[in-house]
Amino acid sequence: MADNPGTDGGAEARRPRRPSPALVAGRVVACTVGLAVFAASGVVWYEYKQLTDGMTTSGVIAETKKDAPKHLDNSVNLLLIGLDSRKNMDGTDLPPEFVQDELHAGHSSDIGGYNTNSLILLHIPANGGKVQAVSIPRDDYVMTYDANGSQMGMAKIKEAYGAAKDKADAGLRAKGLKGADLEKAGRDIGRAATIRTVQKFLDQPIDHIAEVNLMGFYDIAKALQPIEVCLTHDTKDPAIEGQGSGADFHKGVNKLNASQALSFVRQRHNLDGPDGNTGDFARTHRQQAFISSVVHNLKQKGVIGDLGKMQELMGVMQKDLVIDNEWNVLDFAQQAPNLTGGNVEFNTLTFDGFGTKNGQDVNLVTPAKVQKVVKQLFGYADAAPAPADPAAPSGAPATQAPAATTPPAAAGPVTVDVFNASSAAGVTSAEEAKALAGLGFKEGRTGSAATRPKTTTVTYGKGAKEAAEQVAARYGVTATASAATAADHVVVTLGTGFTGVAADKPAAPAGGAPTDPAANLPMQGPAVDAQSDGGIPCVY
Repeated sequence: MADNPGTDGGAEARRPRRPSPALVAGRVVACTVGLAVFAASGVVWYEYKQLTDGMTTSGVIAETKKDAPKHLDNSVNLLLIGLDSRKNMDGTDLPPEFVQDELHAGHSSDIGGYNTNSLILLHIPANGGKVQAVSIPRDDYVMTYDANGSQMGMAKIKEAYGAAKDKADAGLRAKGLKGADLEKAGRDIGRAATIRTVQKFLDQPIDHIAEVNLMGFYDIAKALQPIEVCLTHDTKDPAIEGQGSGADFHKGVNKLNASQALSFVRQRHNLDGPDGNTGDFARTHRQQAFISSVVHNLKQKGVIGDLGKMQELMGVMQKDLVIDNEWNVLDFAQQAPNLTGGNVEFNTLTFDGFGTKNGQDVNLVTPAKVQKVVKQLFGYADAAPAPADPAAPSGAPATQAPAATTPPAAAGPVTVDVFNASSAAGVTSAEEAKALAGLGFKEGRTGSAATRPKTTTVTYGKGAKEAAEQVAARYGVTATASAATAADHVVVTLGTGFTGVAADKPAAPAGGAPTDPAANLPMQGPAVDAQSDGGIPCVY
């Protein structure tokens, strides 16, 4: 009998999880896109258009930004979605013989449904530095939301997409939509629901998305084969009567074709190992390492910087990839040199334990704990977890209350003046002004404060409200309007009790080595560093 990732059995949590063929697809494609736009950023406009014309885009970000949590700085968050669907963009089925014989992913295009078996949030710092990426386990039991932000109920996070799409189907049909138009509208609703659910769960805004289906992973792997991966042990997972992934790899470096690449990221047997490497989590670590290998492969083959090779790769990706229509890929290439250069660390969010809900095995999570971990990983050490959602049903994990309805404005034109009333060692208005400038604000006047408030204050003039709220969030205070503050200006007065922002001064271990922001945080297994081992990190 073929594997069925869309079915949940009662013993699932206590045995290796079912394969998720698309679990890594979104990550691989988005990293490939990052490299593609980096390569394209130096070409003239018509060449750039040749690379991007024909790519499917979605307008979901404009709506989901309206009630998103606020950014604490000018960083960028990119959500990568791997859709476990055996269907084409127009809703037609992939050939069953191809699904079974080439993808080894069952025998029917109905398997997997519209589960988002891959959800990974990339956090690109405002002032450069290593990109932090967190994988969200697909079976985390959370409050799910529809495309409009209304609660759909507690469920596995992977199910938000399909549930919202199904919920809206009758209404879309009533409007006369059918065929490819119906499929496109339904998927947009599923994407919006996934964005809102992730934003609520992690208390993080999402600026951009990249989504790919199962076929997309196969096509990209085929275009880039062979791809090198590294294992710490020999392993086999025979494909017998539809069972297993067909994995047969040896310890050390293995060179994979497209079919073997799928086996590598889908293997479900013989994965119990050290450091929490069991079931879905072992596969997640493999998939994170696979992304690193793809980046390494692109560099080694000279794809980066070669317009002809980039056009060929983009031609493969266009039919399977969806990005949001607010994503200016040229600007993004300049914003995210560390992403396109492979300077990424992957971590997998942990959970409280296994449980059974509605007959399904799930991961039990406490959103407030997860939110705190994510904020610390992203460098917001002083940020408090969001309060519980008062509308959540009794006994359900807490979710955050809705955020303000206005998205943060660009901070570039706003000038921030900093005045210091603190006498703490190392605290100066000039250094704090530089720190704010590093977050994208324009550096203004500095000096000693004329007043001596105990708590840091933030005031703003006309046109600077949104920027002031971002600045105030850094200090954990509320910004207030002031007629004495010039237009397009924010004034920060560091209080007498201010000793610095913890996120600006991470403690270094003995010997002066830089601190890993995830070192002391609860994660599921070890981090996968995309630059380790020359770009091909070894995993279990």
